Amino acid sequence: MSPLYLSRGASKVVRRITSETSVELKILSEKWRLLLAGLVFQYIHGLAARGVHYLHRPGPTLQDLGFMILPELGKERGYISETLFTIVFLSFVLWTFHPFILQSKRFYTVLIWRRVLAFLCASQFLRIITFYSTQLPGPNYHCREGSPLARLPPPKNAAEVLLINFPRGVIYGCGDLIFSSHMIFTLVFVITYQKYGSIRFVKMLAWCVAVAQSVLIIASRKHYSVDVVVAWYTVNLVVFFLDKKLTELPDRSAGSASILPVSLKDKDSKVKEENTRLLNGNSGDSADRRPRAQMNGKHIENGNHVEGENLKT
Repeated sequence: MSPLYLSRGASKVVRRITSETSVELKILSEKWRLLLAGLVFQYIHGLAARGVHYLHRPGPTLQDLGFMILPELGKERGYISETLFTIVFLSFVLWTFHPFILQSKRFYTVLIWRRVLAFLCASQFLRIITFYSTQLPGPNYHCREGSPLARLPPPKNAAEVLLINFPRGVIYGCGDLIFSSHMIFTLVFVITYQKYGSIRFVKMLAWCVAVAQSVLIIASRKHYSVDVVVAWYTVNLVVFFLDKKLTELPDRSAGSASILPVSLKDKDSKVKEENTRLLNGNSGDSADRRPRAQMNGKHIENGNHVEGENLKT
């Protein structure tokens, strides 16, 4: 490839990124509240998981059908499930930002992340209620009896709890079992791509990856089978019902890439304008407001005599 061709291609990409950034910033200036709330709730979810670790009491691993069927991967191979989850997470994040690079696009990045965060927060809220209701003995290696990480000593100050010992406190947490947080993220990402993605093969592959993630989590003994099973139907139900309540994303494909979502202010102004026209008695079209005169039961419009249908010749 010639340098001239590369420079032209690079300039096109830069212009595309600049244009998309300006559009996304306009949307962000109106839709930032729910995004911020979703990000704050991620911290609250981590804080709740840290808090339940103080309540965790190690004990014998519960009888589990998945543990009977699937061979144990072992402590040294526990990274496999985490690696797969990292690939899923990063792939989804990159896909949501593809409108900044690619010419073909179906959604706005800000709007799709508002939707994703709504699904995540609703599922995580149910998760917090569930794992605080009953604390099960953790099946993971660092949560078993004899492990120094299985129980946390009482916190010395509030900062020790509020800082949640990130990232070590997240990786080596215990007690936040029902239901799996990894499966919440995985299923929300897969369901979102199923609806807004465009490549059929990737959709099929994503569901296969979700199944593989479930198997690896159980085989790694990071969760009981019930944690994964509950995540599958809970997340799908949460997305099903919330999706009906949330405003549908505008479709940017098929030549509609320049259409911006209508803001609430624009909607309110249109409603007020319509109400004002109705109060003034001007609800009809401009063609219906033409002056009309009546003579002998017959109407005259624009100087033309309009005869009745049954007028005899």
